[in-house]
Amino acid sequence: MQIRDLPFPDPGVPDVRSGPRFLLWLGRNQLGGQLKSLAWGLLHFGSIAGLPYMVGVAVEAVLDKSGERLALAGALIVLLGVAIAVGDTMLHRTAVTNWITAAARVQQLLARKTAALGSALTRRVAAGEVVAVSTGDVEKIGWFVEALSRFAAAALTVVLVCVGLVVYQPALGVVVAIGIPVLALSVLPLLPGATRRADFQREKAGRATELASDTVAGLRVLRGIGGEELFLDRYRRASQEVRTAAVRSARMWAVISAIQILMPGLLLIAVVWHGVHLAREGRVTVGELVTVYSAIMMLNYPLRHFEEIAMAYSFSRPSAKRAARVLALERTATTAAPETTKGAEALAGSSLEPSGDLYDPATGLLAPAGRLTAVVCGDPDEAGRLAERLGGHPALDEATDLPSVRLGDVPLDDLPLAAARTAVLVQDKDPVLLSGTLGELLGVPASGAVSPEDALSAAQCSDVLDALAQASVDDDPMAAHLTERGRSLSGGQRQRLALARSLVTDPEALVLDEPTSAVDSHTEARVADGIRRLRRGRTTVVLTSSPLLLDRAERVVFLADGEVAAVGAHRELVRSEPRYRAVVTRETDTERVAAEALAASEALTDFDIEETA
Repeated sequence: MQIRDLPFPDPGVPDVRSGPRFLLWLGRNQLGGQLKSLAWGLLHFGSIAGLPYMVGVAVEAVLDKSGERLALAGALIVLLGVAIAVGDTMLHRTAVTNWITAAARVQQLLARKTAALGSALTRRVAAGEVVAVSTGDVEKIGWFVEALSRFAAAALTVVLVCVGLVVYQPALGVVVAIGIPVLALSVLPLLPGATRRADFQREKAGRATELASDTVAGLRVLRGIGGEELFLDRYRRASQEVRTAAVRSARMWAVISAIQILMPGLLLIAVVWHGVHLAREGRVTVGELVTVYSAIMMLNYPLRHFEEIAMAYSFSRPSAKRAARVLALERTATTAAPETTKGAEALAGSSLEPSGDLYDPATGLLAPAGRLTAVVCGDPDEAGRLAERLGGHPALDEATDLPSVRLGDVPLDDLPLAAARTAVLVQDKDPVLLSGTLGELLGVPASGAVSPEDALSAAQCSDVLDALAQASVDDDPMAAHLTERGRSLSGGQRQRLALARSLVTDPEALVLDEPTSAVDSHTEARVADGIRRLRRGRTTVVLTSSPLLLDRAERVVFLADGEVAAVGAHRELVRSEPRYRAVVTRETDTERVAAEALAASEALTDFDIEETA
């Protein structure tokens, strides 16, 4: 896989049983890139290791006054220099490719999991942790994946050099062969402590990121209640904890780096001291001593990769653990009876979409096909749960005990998630606008029956279009750029654009949760007319307590205590159902009791009149 081939057609199914298993899975899925990097690394490090031997040959040639051998040694040194340059260039290229492709694979997996979980993700994992995983943690994971092949090349080179020195000059080679493993293992006792400190630092950094993300998300509310300083103090303390943890971790790694420098120096002193005595005794030549000395000096470079892989693993392991925890999350699945799955299986294997009445067995709610049904819930949280359940595949933990919502004769939970989302579209009460142009925002998968212009008109977005046209270079509102989450727009403008996006999709059934809560009453009345006009003949469910929307609905359903309590027209329910009237008119308990007493009194008076007559 090359960078130009990204994104992956299919990032695969990760092993999320633990952080190390996830890292191993990533390495296996990039085996081709790892082998390329290993090959170029062997060329690079092998050429570096060959330089000392050529230097030794050159020294022997000078001592023997052999110009021919000196020229040959010089030519070979130049050839090794070219090999070092080519190997280093290609090693860097393949290593960076491994890094980027590993990070891209993790990001694709996270994006796929986010799309599958939907709103359930932030209920199970803090939003800040998701941000930390998809940014800093992805880089740490990619670092370990690309460092792995370079470490393998360095380790093989060290082994080959040690074996070669033993064959070339056994008296000195044995000392080097014994000393090099001691160098590599000398830092092992310090690695657990360094890993613990790195884990602690990452934990503190993750909490600080979560706090920052939550603060930014609720900044408008914080300003409204004057809580900016409180959260600023909290973030200041969290950032200081991160700094302290980072300093403690850096101290440990500084000690490890110092040992990596000290131990080769001690080995070099021992080899030189021993080699001088052997040279005096005539057991080694000067050229052989220079070769062994140069080899030890050159081995310092590949040995540094032992420290790097230890550092990469200690930093990537908690990151991989966090990524695996997010990727291991699954939607709560409901269990349907076998006889109810036959229709769903038939539809799943065909291009047909389910159609018919939208029915929720849990509450008894029935939304007839092709009609605009308004639903009133006394509890806004209950309305949100109902909206999510109506879309099928609910992510609510309590949904496992509830029967599936049906569209026609098909249980939505038995359909593939993509098919259920195509058949029933749910717009929650806080829809998100992604950054990009307005044309891109409305360029969603759709039936094609509703144009963007008709959807914008039904959602009463003329003022939004005028504002975007002024901000556009060519006065084209469809080419105007929207900032992240539409922060440059007002709450009502964002809500209407989100409604237009839902309308242009034109699904078989559309569920809207409080689609006009942020607009004024005059605009709300026109939006209600636009929804009714554009969705004529299509199943539409609006969860709201707005009298303007309720008055334009063809059917109103009132839910109390999780069950259907009344069905009828809005004005009829206002007169006949006190609980409905209390929710819709914001009637207080005192006013409701007084109204009920007045109605009872009027009924009693009418009864007395009839008796007298």
